[in-house]
Amino acid sequence: QVQLVESGGGLVQPGGSLRLSCAASGSISSILAMGWYRQAPGKQRELVATITSGDRTNYLDSVKGRFTISRDNAKNTVYLQMNSLKPEDTAVYYCRLQRVVGDYWGRGTQVTVSS
Repeated sequence: QVQLVESGGGLVQPGGSLRLSCAASGSISSILAMGWYRQAPGKQRELVATITSGDRTNYLDSVKGRFTISRDNAKNTVYLQMNSLKPEDTAVYYCRLQRVVGDYWGRGTQVTVSS
């Protein structure tokens, strides 16, 4: 089994920054990719950023240039640095870990961008 624990969400003003962290524990071998997804009220969950085992990254168009995904293999942690935040970035952010066998999600962390 795999456990994912997100942290770092909160309330921030427009233009501000937050860094989300997702710590993985358990059976975390054979990872294909880790990533961040978000779901705003009344909307479908969408991919925000992913990073593969080969360090290839992929971003939602609307966050390119503002968000950066990275990982620390020694700590089994993936990060999402979010800069220049906008009200439309408000959502619950979920961490996802994809293995060769198995697909795991965290419980989510709330990000609210508001003045």
